[in-house]
Amino acid sequence: MTNQFFLDEDIQYDDLYFLCYMIERVARKLHQRNKYVVNSIPKEEWRHLISLANVLHCENPSKVENEWIEVYHLKCDGFDITNVDKELVEKIPSETQMGKVYMRLILATLQPGEDYIDGIVRVYNNKICEIIDNYNSSAYYELSYVITKAYNNGGF
Repeated sequence: MTNQFFLDEDIQYDDLYFLCYMIERVARKLHQRNKYVVNSIPKEEWRHLISLANVLHCENPSKVENEWIEVYHLKCDGFDITNVDKELVEKIPSETQMGKVYMRLILATLQPGEDYIDGIVRVYNNKICEIIDNYNSSAYYELSYVITKAYNNGGF
């Protein structure tokens, strides 16, 4: 995938990771599911954001988070991903950890002719995300190839 602003530069894995990390941050702040954030921002805007990711990652993440919420008119809801059974979950994974989980899944399942943005939309809208995002289960900390296999098989 080529950067929209610098046509001689390719989008890097770190740029995809940054978007996945920010999706997680924004969704947690708004008490929404990740797919809400993904589906509320048009694909062309995602292409714009990934082209800016190498600059945006230098910004304060809270500032970027707040800008996305304001610019894309994202709304709060009642889903709290951190509401877990304390007997089952000792430590909730961080936004950075979950950003890596989703980045790896997108890269591992990227289809021919599909760019990173198409991969983001496809993965975050898959029903497996509800399982991965259920921290009372162990899905989120499975090895990447196990998550990929579950994705390809339609579930764990």
